[in-house]
Amino acid sequence: MKLKEIKEILEADVLSGEDKLETEIQIGCSSDLMSEILAFGKPGSILLTSLLNIQVINTANVADIRAVCFVMGKQPEESMINLAKKNDIAILKTKLTTFESCGRLYKNGLRGCDYNNFE
Repeated sequence: MKLKEIKEILEADVLSGEDKLETEIQIGCSSDLMSEILAFGKPGSILLTSLLNIQVINTANVADIRAVCFVMGKQPEESMINLAKKNDIAILKTKLTTFESCGRLYKNGLRGCDYNNFE
């Protein structure tokens, strides 16, 4: 699924990375615990979170996550957006809750990280 489809499904605003809307995203993950993202996140995925701190962007960069979507209308600070730009990570924001965001993406074919096959 392309990032532009995710943007439409989540009725999201793009805060950075307009040029990345053609990026293919195959997996979604959601957590407010960055340790879980480091353990289970997959390269090229999108992270949905309500956590607002710079570690979200640092974690996404380490895990090679291509996009972060902040849920519940949360607005990241400019320093977070600038770091995301520097690391080539798209930033989106949706008014939807985490639950509804994940549900909409799953319903439209985006699959999540497989926590059951963690080795």
